[in-house]
Amino acid sequence: MKQTTIGRNSGLDTLRALAIVLVFMNHYMIFVSSQPTFGWMSEIGWTGVDLFFALSGYLIGNQILSGIRKEQAGTGRFSLARFYARRLLRTVPNFYFVLALYALWPYWRGASVLPPLWKFLTFTQNIFLSPGTAFSHAWSLCVEEQFYFLLPALALLIAMLRKSLVWAWLAVGSAVLGGMAIRSYLWTSIGDVADGSYHYYTLIYYASWCRFDELVCGVALALLKNYHAAAWSRITAYGNWTLAAGVALLALTWHLLLEDHYGYAMTVYGYPMLGLSFSLLLVAALSSGSLLQRWRVPGAASIALWSYAIYLTHKQLCVLLRAPLQAQGWDAESWQAICIMSASSILAGWLLYLLVETPFMKLRDRYVPSNYAPQPSSSQSHQTATV
Repeated sequence: MKQTTIGRNSGLDTLRALAIVLVFMNHYMIFVSSQPTFGWMSEIGWTGVDLFFALSGYLIGNQILSGIRKEQAGTGRFSLARFYARRLLRTVPNFYFVLALYALWPYWRGASVLPPLWKFLTFTQNIFLSPGTAFSHAWSLCVEEQFYFLLPALALLIAMLRKSLVWAWLAVGSAVLGGMAIRSYLWTSIGDVADGSYHYYTLIYYASWCRFDELVCGVALALLKNYHAAAWSRITAYGNWTLAAGVALLALTWHLLLEDHYGYAMTVYGYPMLGLSFSLLLVAALSSGSLLQRWRVPGAASIALWSYAIYLTHKQLCVLLRAPLQAQGWDAESWQAICIMSASSILAGWLLYLLVETPFMKLRDRYVPSNYAPQPSSSQSHQTATV
């Protein structure tokens, strides 16, 4: 465990742990208790996915942009093939293992219908997804994987253009404005959106073209860090002020979403507001000396490390545990059921991390240790120069 936590940022770990806790509380309300078991946090917990998006946008964007910057400086050669290999070794093993449970073990999926396997295998399951189907929460992974595959190619293309930095910021702004325009058009076209209709989730909430706001906001932070060093230094010098601003904006955004999640205004503007809120929190987490970075929440580092595995397994595990716990006299609202399901979700995530994710991460570290193509040795360079 010590080796896996070396060099981790406690602020980012706290945010990642918060994201999975929010998702757990929301899924518990929707699929287990049918009640806001954790109060308003249950109702707003779906935004944990958006926090994951913001984290991914920054972390992946930083890898890509720092690689391009090194290539431009002649200190490294960013490799698309290696980037894709590293991402697939990170995300696919856990995902396919859990997918196999749904596909090969009928008890695991219960009465839910599993969409065609090819949609999962190609990471297109979120497109026109029907709510309530088996493994429906994999929609967010599909959005992220599509983003992972498109972003590096787009970034490299922009890097080849004159005034590429201007084009990069234009791409960021266009992506956010484009998402708002698409949601506006779809919202006015759907008609029935009260309480979140089938069409609202299928056409807006799950759709890739409507859900990249937070990912793009994360990339904007990475762009700022890698190409505007002076501005980045000034911003991160006021981490606690950024934290206060992020918390305030997030509180306002949550309040407005709780009041009217499915209304026109929050459908169009709510996701960019979440993106900005989470970006401010990310800046605070990356600011040395800020409260968010210095405060080590007990257990947050471990929960963050296992969060991907927990995300994949927790929902269906809790659904399956509901009946046997109820037979013991512990309904889903009881503290006994909440504790058992929470602990079981963490245990299942830890086991998946230990038995599936960790071996593949070791393979990745051995065979694809970085996103950069290997540099020729000095002897090879000398031979090439003399030929």
